[in-house]
Amino acid sequence: MSRIGMNPIPIPDGVEVELTGQQIAVSGKNGKLNMVLVDDVIAEIVDSKITVNPRDDSNRARTMWGMQRTLVSNMVTGVSAGFAKSLEINGVGYRAAVNGKILNLQLGYSHEIIYPIPEGIDIACERPTAIHISGIDKQKVGQVAAEIRAKRPPEPYKGKGIKYADELIQRKEGKKK
Repeated sequence: MSRIGMNPIPIPDGVEVELTGQQIAVSGKNGKLNMVLVDDVIAEIVDSKITVNPRDDSNRARTMWGMQRTLVSNMVTGVSAGFAKSLEINGVGYRAAVNGKILNLQLGYSHEIIYPIPEGIDIACERPTAIHISGIDKQKVGQVAAEIRAKRPPEPYKGKGIKYADELIQRKEGKKK
């Protein structure tokens, strides 16, 4: 029995949900998202709440139940409130800037790193050492943040590199005499 899957998803004001077979479309003030549910689960809209239930008692249906419910919940949250991740850049001379649909990163390499901003993602640099990524698709926001962080992951000795704003870097002691 899925503890997550049992909870119904409330539909907030200003969000419209269309359910046609296994196709679910959610639209709100931030945009529109579509998804096809797997055949092992059934989704229903009952008095402004979405419920996801397994089609039968098979192992695969019970496995997919909680995951599909979470994906639908993320769609509803994304079109109503959106998702965001913040990155911090540490290091002398390390900085970032947004020029149109391109993120320019200077991370101590001999060249500037140019990262094209994907469709549906907004990136802002409040300071040259802070990057704020936002969008309606939780998976896409997380993937973009991970790709930018991978350009120069934080190192444990001085802490230089790109890290998530809420990430703690385990520091190591340097060489001893």
